[in-house]
Parts: sequence; structure tokens; C-alpha cells
Amino acid sequence: MSYNMQYQPPMGLQTSEQKQMGMFLHLSQLLNIILPPAGIVVPIVLWQMKKNETPALDAHGKMVVNWLISSVIYFAVSVVLSIILIGFLGLIALGIMSIVFPIIGAIKANNGELWEYPLTIKFLK
Repeated sequence: MSYNMQYQPPMGLQTSEQKQMGMFLHLSQLLNIILPPAGIVVPIVLWQMKKNETPALDAHGKMVVNWLISSVIYFAVSVVLSIILIGFLGLIALGIMSIVFPIIGAIKANNGELWEYPLTIKFLK
């Protein structure tokens, strides 16, 4: 039995504007393909600008930031493991996940749902 007494904001995005902003929040991570720093900075800036307006968008922003932090950790571990050649598989898997996860998250956000990225370490709750 859980006695979690903290306030839990609603996770669903209601209006079409909120859904669109949630979709942009997730898809902005794909800027890493074109300009790597932008794929990290833009989602954080979007989240910080809109998190007070919509509690559900705040939950999406936290999920995106948690994934960004987790992926940086996974990248560092994979680079170190590349010395013994197994890290290259981790880098390939991370590259695929860094494209697929934001797309799935954007589709779910456009449907008004919050999708938790798999393998994400929850730093922000």
C-alpha cells in the first residue's frame, strides 16, 4: 500500500494547443541530429517556459529531461566500454533509442497521454 501524499498533477494534455506543445517538446530532442547542443537546450527551454501554465506539460518536460540526463550517462558508459568493443553496441542502441523514443513520446503527447520513456532514470519526479 502506498501512502504517497504528494500532489500529483494530471498527466493528460487537454486542449489542442497543449497537445501540440507537448509534441514539440518531445520532437525538439531530434535537433540533436542537426545541431547537437540544440537538442538538449531547446527541450529544456520549452519546458521551463510552459511548465507553470500547464501541470501536465510539466510532467512531459520532466520525462524529457530525465531521458536527456539518462542518455548522457548511457553515452558516457558506452564510450568507456568501447575500449573492450562492447560499447559500440551500446552506442548504436542509444542512437536508435534517441530517435525512436522522442517520436513515440510526441505521438502519445499529441493524443493527450504521457508516455514514460523506457530505461529512464527518474532524477526529477
